[in-house]
Amino acid sequence: MRHPALARTRRVTEADWDLVAAFHAQCSEQNLLRRWGRTRLTPRDLSRLLAHAQCWIGLGADERPLALVCVGPVSREPGVFDLGLQVVDHRHRQGIGTVLARQAARFARGRGAHTLSAFTQASNAPMLRLLDRLGPTSHTRDGPYVEVRVALGGLAPDPETAPP
Repeated sequence: MRHPALARTRRVTEADWDLVAAFHAQCSEQNLLRRWGRTRLTPRDLSRLLAHAQCWIGLGADERPLALVCVGPVSREPGVFDLGLQVVDHRHRQGIGTVLARQAARFARGRGAHTLSAFTQASNAPMLRLLDRLGPTSHTRDGPYVEVRVALGGLAPDPETAPP
């Protein structure tokens, strides 16, 4: 399943810092804070993330970055892959995040994960709805944050779905 706004997705490497920075420049401080817990990221942050997760960036027809999705065993809990997802502000509520989250969930399941976990602000209603639509979920509140776990056993296998 692809989204019409995404011309392509490609895997992110440490050499892509400028592209990731250009993506983040299109995101408000509020949404960066919501996603990352801070308003500024560094190349070192990207390197640490890539050591434990695979990331893909979604590009529009003009090759501008529209979305970033990361998935992998960041928490190092057996059978659990952690999801990180952000879409540029002007493309929210268009389904891009949903498509990438579904692909990330299938990717995780294909690598043996039984659970997809996401940690977000409890006030992040759009992300909570997106996660609830992926499959059976459990929510664990931790102050202003919530961990959402999606059981991947309910996902239909789809060998045609490429990684994000």
